[in-house]
Amino acid sequence: MPDNTVTLVGNVTRDPELRFTPSGAAKLTLGLAVNRRWQNRQSNEWEEQTSFFNIIAWRDLAENAAESITKGTRIMVNGRLEQRSWETEQGDKRSVVEVVADEIAASMRWATVKVNRIDRRDADGSGTSGGGGGASRPVSNQPASGGGYQQDEEPF
Repeated sequence: MPDNTVTLVGNVTRDPELRFTPSGAAKLTLGLAVNRRWQNRQSNEWEEQTSFFNIIAWRDLAENAAESITKGTRIMVNGRLEQRSWETEQGDKRSVVEVVADEIAASMRWATVKVNRIDRRDADGSGTSGGGGGASRPVSNQPASGGGYQQDEEPF
């Protein structure tokens, strides 16, 4: 089975755009510029190439990224490539390859980051908010039921 995972590190080229689908799912789009720099062995000159990518993120990741990222921010994106095709009103066929993000993180190569954890639990403590898709996570620094370690141990 082929693996379609990509990891990109680059600078955000435009402020992220957050929109919502009719069903309420958050969708974020942003541009990412990835630079590659190398020394030409014949001329000893430094050369550079820049590639531009469209990044898509969904749901909680989209909302968190929209609050955290602005144009110029250096980020890392891990996701998968997806091709989308459509036809223009003039009948021309178009297609684009985008990166659908699974994870987005700030690069700490030239910056520091302060992480603010978001508690995603409902008022009743059930942990079912946020659109489903798996089991709820334990409260920070508390073991999951049957977590495999003792109360006085660190979970990692």
